[in-house]
Amino acid sequence: MNNPSTPPARRAVLALFGATLATASLPGSAQATADVRADGLDDPAKKEIAMQLVSSAENSSLDWKAQYRYIEDIRDGRGYTAGIIGFCSGTGDMLDLVELYTDRVPGNVLAPYLPALRRVDGSDSHEGLDPGFPGDWREAARDPAFQRAQDDERDRVYFGPAVHRAKADGLRALGQFAYYDAIVMHGDGTDPLGFRSIRARALRSAKPPAQGGDEVAYLDAFLDARVWAMKQEEAHSDTSRVDTAQRVFLRRRNLDLEPPLDWQVYGDSYHIG
Repeated sequence: MNNPSTPPARRAVLALFGATLATASLPGSAQATADVRADGLDDPAKKEIAMQLVSSAENSSLDWKAQYRYIEDIRDGRGYTAGIIGFCSGTGDMLDLVELYTDRVPGNVLAPYLPALRRVDGSDSHEGLDPGFPGDWREAARDPAFQRAQDDERDRVYFGPAVHRAKADGLRALGQFAYYDAIVMHGDGTDPLGFRSIRARALRSAKPPAQGGDEVAYLDAFLDARVWAMKQEEAHSDTSRVDTAQRVFLRRRNLDLEPPLDWQVYGDSYHIG
């Protein structure tokens, strides 16, 4: 994804909420250790929750598996955004995905677009992709092999690195998800507004458990840094996926993301029982 944005249908309804969250600092929590519980996001049930949480923000739906066929240009300068994690034609991850799919299924319906995807990488251009690419993407999404390729690239590029980094910082499921959601939106590169810069900004205010810090205080600092980064780009200026979702779980001290979970994104309410 490397910094995808909200689909236009959702951007059209972005608005300030009738009620604002309290801005008082969080009370202290028990000192966390660097030992991360085994049932973090590696647990299949917790991973499913993570997928649903991201989908609520990216697609306004908990049905993340319905997004394999999703594709549109959301006019954020990254060309086409598509699939379960917002692979972008302008940021290289869509190219990597189609190359993987073609390695596994030579002659698939997207394979002829590989030269064009290589040319448009790094731009918002559709040259060589229009008019057929969106329809062929949706056709490919009916193939279980393409769905598995999307899953595998999501895990390789976004989910795996996020969970690994969060565990190294001594964070439990909520912290692992906070890292994952940040990498999904901002990418894990050296961009000034990318995940690594967000984490570095948080570290100036608090230490993670692995460095002897308090888990709640560190996550609060990380979410502050994340909100700051989001507000630097107009396409990401609605921060409800943090303010009325992740911050809600943090204030409830639900560091293991245990259901039931209730949150809002863009004013829409969601529940996982």
